[in-house]
Amino acid sequence: MLQKFLHYGRNFYVATGLGLLAWMTFFDANDLPTQIRNWWKVHELDRDARFYQERIKTIQTERQEILGNDQLREKFAREKYLMKRPEEDVFVIVDEKNEPLEK
Repeated sequence: MLQKFLHYGRNFYVATGLGLLAWMTFFDANDLPTQIRNWWKVHELDRDARFYQERIKTIQTERQEILGNDQLREKFAREKYLMKRPEEDVFVIVDEKNEPLEK
């Protein structure tokens, strides 16, 4: 009789454990598919953050170069924003890829 009880008791705990595992894996608010989705989203956001950090460094370097030189600042304003003096016209010569020839 005791062996029969222990056998049923063991099956009860195994079944309860499997049920809890299934519940936590598929039905809980923090289930496995949600955790995988969240991990993937964090991975994408980290990659985007690295890209933007590199882009910020590049832009800061360009900004330092342009602001440090009056001729480059004037060239940048003329080409990028098409600024000009009142008595002149500005022409930007571009290649086949629509990029300025002079960089």
